[in-house]
Amino acid sequence: MTLRFVLDPEPTPELRAEIVALWTDVSNAGGAVGFVPPVTTDEVAEVAERHFAELGTDRLLIGYEPGGRLAAVLFVEDMRFGLMDHWRMLKRVMVHPDFQGLGYGAELLAEAERVARDWGLDGLRLTLRGGHGLEKFYGRSGYVEVGRVPGAIRVAPGDDRDDVTMWLDLRARAV
Repeated sequence: MTLRFVLDPEPTPELRAEIVALWTDVSNAGGAVGFVPPVTTDEVAEVAERHFAELGTDRLLIGYEPGGRLAAVLFVEDMRFGLMDHWRMLKRVMVHPDFQGLGYGAELLAEAERVARDWGLDGLRLTLRGGHGLEKFYGRSGYVEVGRVPGAIRVAPGDDRDDVTMWLDLRARAV
């Protein structure tokens, strides 16, 4: 199975609702995408609307599974600073729980890399919440850990996680 990707889709109310539903499902399944379960669609929608408001400067990449259902989402954030215009930040990298374990996450990252190369970028950066083993997942796609702030993310009293920065150097990797 392979995803069908759309870069910069029209953010219609229907697509926004689909993204919020996916994001809510990912969060409630334990995904580290800005929330701690349980979370409601209203809570997610409030944060999502801030991302939607920045589209145009930021970009949206979505993936549909072969049956046509939204399966994967990520936002590509422009750093809004000329000295950092040669790279982008990936935000909210998500695959719906129904489709995890099928390789869709790796496909999503590969498509983001392909797009970044087409744009002539030198690198992609992302951050993650430690304690989920995500460093290994992203490492399989070529990302390397370049920074870690111990205990920077408090998911609950007494449960602090590291804020980990990963980098994909597009200059160093062959296509």
